[in-house]
Amino acid sequence: MSDHRFAKDIPFTQAEYARRLTKVRAAMAERELDALLVTDPSNMAWLTAYDGWSFYVHQAVIVLPDADPIWWGRAQDANGALRTVWMADDRVMGYADHFVQSTEMHPMQDLAVRFGDLELSAACIGVEMENYYYSAKAHAELLSALPQCAFADATALVNWCRAVKSDEELTFMRRAARISEKIIDGLMERTALGVPKNEVVAAAMADAVTGAEGHWGDYPAIVPLLPSGPDAAAPHLTWNGRPFAGGEATFFEISGCYRRYHAPLCRTIFLGTPPDFLKRAEEALLRGLEAGIDMARAGNRACDVAEALADELGKSDIKRAARCGYPIGLSYPPDWGERTISLRAEDETVLEPGMTFHFMPGLWMEDWGLEITESILITPDGPAEPLCNRPRDVVVK
Repeated sequence: MSDHRFAKDIPFTQAEYARRLTKVRAAMAERELDALLVTDPSNMAWLTAYDGWSFYVHQAVIVLPDADPIWWGRAQDANGALRTVWMADDRVMGYADHFVQSTEMHPMQDLAVRFGDLELSAACIGVEMENYYYSAKAHAELLSALPQCAFADATALVNWCRAVKSDEELTFMRRAARISEKIIDGLMERTALGVPKNEVVAAAMADAVTGAEGHWGDYPAIVPLLPSGPDAAAPHLTWNGRPFAGGEATFFEISGCYRRYHAPLCRTIFLGTPPDFLKRAEEALLRGLEAGIDMARAGNRACDVAEALADELGKSDIKRAARCGYPIGLSYPPDWGERTISLRAEDETVLEPGMTFHFMPGLWMEDWGLEITESILITPDGPAEPLCNRPRDVVVK
């Protein structure tokens, strides 16, 4: 391995990256893949430590069975890869800028040449078909440029390898949780009648980036979500300049982020006197949250958590159709979920120690909404451990 030209701040030990590669290569071998083309930036970072805002252009990591991974992307972003990946500099490959957003050529044409250089022009290559970052055009170009290759759908192959977190990863998630707590504390303190939403969000973003307990904060994969009153029926609205009004509930969905690792947390505030129906919903939701956390044990199934929540909500005649959780960890925009397991009635995945989830039993009704959530860790014994430690009751001001 050649010397690096730049001093690097690699997030994890070399043993941790070796562990990850071993898991991915085993999964590749099960599918008889000669190579794996990883285009999800979260998976790219998990495998190589690459970290840059370059996922708006085509880039990838090539995983091979018997050699270090190769980072491939835009030439100017290769400069970022040289400064962030753990591999030797000769494992970084950049394509010329005339490929970028061209109507006459495509970056996948360059990638096809690279596969030829690696003697993979007639290989079985896995690609992440269901992926925000791998376009239909990219796949068509790759098929055209490598007609002798067989392409297999390897969607979520790496994602599933990420399901159980290492101790090193959990350290980062706990740091993210401390930042989440700081953000929520600030939101609860600053939200008041007549204060514009954008001003409260500006302060929350400052808290997010400042970090907590001596650890700096990264940008989260999702921006703060904070709909109020009737708008809280829609879970994914952001903010505007409207002042907070009386007689409305507002939920805040945020996450601290440390070196791309997340710990989402949602809390709700009501300005004024909450109506009785909201109080009853809060009580039911808190019972359901406790029941779900208690059921989230190693050896139980994802559906068991969802059913525990549904049973408690059903006692108050509350029905919700959405899943109530998903795995979390390292991520880039537009989503902090890992897109594998879902906490819902249909998912019988067995829970294992080290799995981490955003247990997200939000209520989104016709003209109101309520969110109280926890990021949880499946432990070797007993119920799940919430990563954050903040009161769950609706804050009334």
